[in-house]
This record gives sequence, C-alpha cells and structure tokens, in this order.
Amino acid sequence: MGLELYLDLLSQPCRALYIFARSNNIPFEFKRVELMKGQHKTEEFRKVNVLMKVPALKDGSFTLAESIAILLYLARKFKTPDHWYPSDLQKRARVDEYLSWQHVNIRGKGSKLFLTKVMLPLLTGQPLSPEKLEGVTEELNIVLKQFEEKFLQDKPFIAGSEISLADLVALVELMQPVGAGYNLFEERPKLAEWRRRVEEAVGKQLFQEAHEGILNIKNLTADKIAPELLEHFKHQLLKQASQN
Repeated sequence: MGLELYLDLLSQPCRALYIFARSNNIPFEFKRVELMKGQHKTEEFRKVNVLMKVPALKDGSFTLAESIAILLYLARKFKTPDHWYPSDLQKRARVDEYLSWQHVNIRGKGSKLFLTKVMLPLLTGQPLSPEKLEGVTEELNIVLKQFEEKFLQDKPFIAGSEISLADLVALVELMQPVGAGYNLFEERPKLAEWRRRVEEAVGKQLFQEAHEGILNIKNLTADKIAPELLEHFKHQLLKQASQN
C-alpha cells in the first residue's frame, strides 16, 4: 500500500501538507475527509487517527498525526531539497523557532478571526458586533507585527534566501483571515512581497488550487454542516466569545 494523506483543504495544516507534497512530486493518495460533514468523527477515520483530526498520514501500516510531524516525516523520507528543512544548524533552528512559536500566535489569532467573522454569525444567525470584530482583528495585527519584526525582518524568507517549511506553514495560516474577508496583506508591503515569493516558490497555480475552497468560504451555509456538529460548533464559539 502506498502513502495516503487524509486532508480537508479548508484546514490550514492540510493545505500546507498538500502543497508540500505536490510541489515536491511526492506520490500520495489524497483521502478527502470533509470536516463540515463530520467525516473526521467516523469509526473508519478513527482507525487512522484516534484523535479524529486532520491531517493524518498512513504509510503502509504506519499512521501519523500532527501536521508538523507529518511534514518532517515526508521531508526525511523523500529527501526533499535541503532548503525545506535545512541541514545547516542555525537555519534549521530558525525554522524550528517559527514552528514552535506559530501555534498560539499566527495560527491561534488567525483562526480566531476566521471563526469569529465567518462561523459565529453563520451558526448563531446573529450579526457580529463591530467591537468584537475590532478586538480579534487587533489581536491578529499584534502577532503580524511580531512576525514581520522577529521572523521575517528584511530577509526574502524566514530562514534566509530560500523557502522553508516555516514559510509554507505561515502563509497557509495567513490565508484563513483572507478567506474571512480581511486582506491583511493590503497595507503590509513587506508581507505582500513575501507572499508573492512563497507562492512563486511552490507554484502559483498549485497555491491557488489549494486555497480555492477557503477563498470561497463565504458561500458556506449552515445546511452544509452536519447537524451533530452545528451545536458543538455553536457551543464552542459562544464559549470562546464570552471569554473575550
């Protein structure tokens, strides 16, 4: 049995894996797991990943969860070009540094804006208050400033002159707020140029293909979400909203 990747391209980490594998000509079978239909909650998928989350990898009898672990597994197994995860000690440390930082910062704040701006009004039927939106947007703006000043600086890419896993993981996360209608690149020329370089490095057509779903997410309606997930989503989002 060959390599199988269980993905939903509405998910940022899934898009990173999809783009990485495709741009490096890694052969894999794309196993689509539609989160909105609750397919990650099935017993069939639970056999692949007991955590019931995407992405997940199956390589023969070996299974693996967590997107960063999967990216590194693919980079090592298929001996992808060194720039993705550099052998140079300090360049690799830069990649590791970003991958360690991003979870609760770029990922955390970008996802929060997406969920607040897109999913909360959809699930509750209530318009989002301007004050609430302003608050979550400002949280994201703070980490974007940190990203530019700490990680990108004046370099073409996070680890230096070539793209790495860090850049790919960062950009797919930043496309989530873009899908929600917040063009965070508009008034950030340095970020916009970096985005252009990352897209060119992986292939613009591939990048656009991977993001087609998320950039059309505003077409999502509540009836397209599995009923058992609707209440779960609503409860989680309202709980999150009440904590802010």
